Amino acid sequence: MSDTSTGGDVEPDHDHEDHHEGPGYATPQAAIEEGEREKLAYVMSLYVGTDVDASDFVAVVDLDPDSETYCEIVDRIEMPNRGDELHHFGWNACSSSCHMDGLERRHLIVPGQRSSRIHVIDAADRRNPELETVIEPEEVFEYDLSAPHTVHCIPDGEILISMLGDADGELPGGFLELNDDFEIEGRWEPPGEIEMNYDYWYQPRQNVMVSSEWAAPKTYYPGFDLDDVEEGNYGQKLHFWDWEAGTVEQTIDLGEEGLIPLEVRFLHTPESTHGFVGAALSSNIFHFWRDENADDGDEKYRAEKAIDFESRDHEDWDMPVPGLTTDILISMDDRYLFGSNWLHGEVWMYDISDPANPRRADSLSVGGTFGEVQEVQGRDLSAGPQMLQLSLDGERLYWTTSLFSSWDEQFYPEEGEQGSVMLKADIDPRKGTMELDEDFLVDWGECPAGPARAHEIRWPDGDCTSDVWQ
Repeated sequence: MSDTSTGGDVEPDHDHEDHHEGPGYATPQAAIEEGEREKLAYVMSLYVGTDVDASDFVAVVDLDPDSETYCEIVDRIEMPNRGDELHHFGWNACSSSCHMDGLERRHLIVPGQRSSRIHVIDAADRRNPELETVIEPEEVFEYDLSAPHTVHCIPDGEILISMLGDADGELPGGFLELNDDFEIEGRWEPPGEIEMNYDYWYQPRQNVMVSSEWAAPKTYYPGFDLDDVEEGNYGQKLHFWDWEAGTVEQTIDLGEEGLIPLEVRFLHTPESTHGFVGAALSSNIFHFWRDENADDGDEKYRAEKAIDFESRDHEDWDMPVPGLTTDILISMDDRYLFGSNWLHGEVWMYDISDPANPRRADSLSVGGTFGEVQEVQGRDLSAGPQMLQLSLDGERLYWTTSLFSSWDEQFYPEEGEQGSVMLKADIDPRKGTMELDEDFLVDWGECPAGPARAHEIRWPDGDCTSDVWQ
């Protein structure tokens, strides 16, 4: 195994602090030291799959504890069409573009998972963003792609979006590239490099990208069916790409212990080739790294199961309930790995100072099927913790509760009637502890048009799940 903190062909003279002209922060440590406390959050909010006949929207949430509107949705950017299923989104620029003079972290790229529309929101006014333009699905289908998912800026100011299906919602998926004018540049990769797609992360200094797998949109859109697992319709592989060439160099099959590998993260430090992926259905976390001791003809990347969450018996289930590990993130200092077990109702925290040997630090039992805390401020928690976001200084962890509309309806139907919530835990990075903040609650059940579901969270000035460094 390679050294646990570095790996790959490091460029010794690659010092972005000497030429930091563009958006973001020169280094992850600079983000910790220079980033201000989060005062606003942008949160994907949706009505798809509920009884409310309204468009999905991006919520602007006030997180300033000194504000009169603390814990309230202070603005909503409504989409022009219904049925988009807003899911994941990202910025037009991040810290990987810190050398791009004149580029701003200003526009949010907001895809519709079901519609394949791609919305561009101008967030120059952070508290009152405005919809600027929409790329219609017909433009996307021309490249035989659909179901946009993960959005990352790439270092030259362009934008890369993972696409989970072809124009008909079947396999294969691929990647769509937008230019800095928010026009479709084309496919990023040659067609046929992969079948299934989902999340991705890149490390440009190592010339590597890693991508994970969910399924064809037509498989997961209707909801979860165990027969699809038996028939091999869900993914279990990691793909390692040549970042410059846009081609797959290596694929690792995680096997039955790596079913449905979703969120995938490299460590933030650009010198590292270590990372983690959460296998949702198997409820395991795999550690991956580049093996610098491999012979020239050997595969360079390795993956090993590092964390295992056991299924639990429940009287209302005919089978043991899996944790369903649906989201993970790494703290900006690469010290802690956080994650959510959506069905169990658990938020957890592991010390990954040694990435190959994660050490459990703490956890909270909140919502879900087994959570010890089932209400906050008198508000019932109708689903488990799902999408996470961490403050840049690592001291506040926030989460929402919606996974995907049809899956929400299948496992937590009450959420469609009551709406999602956003909760928060206070983190002590020095002690490695978490404490639920019972004074914090943002309630999507109180939206003017009716209860809505809440999904991914973004900070206006960068966060732990979108910023990449060169």
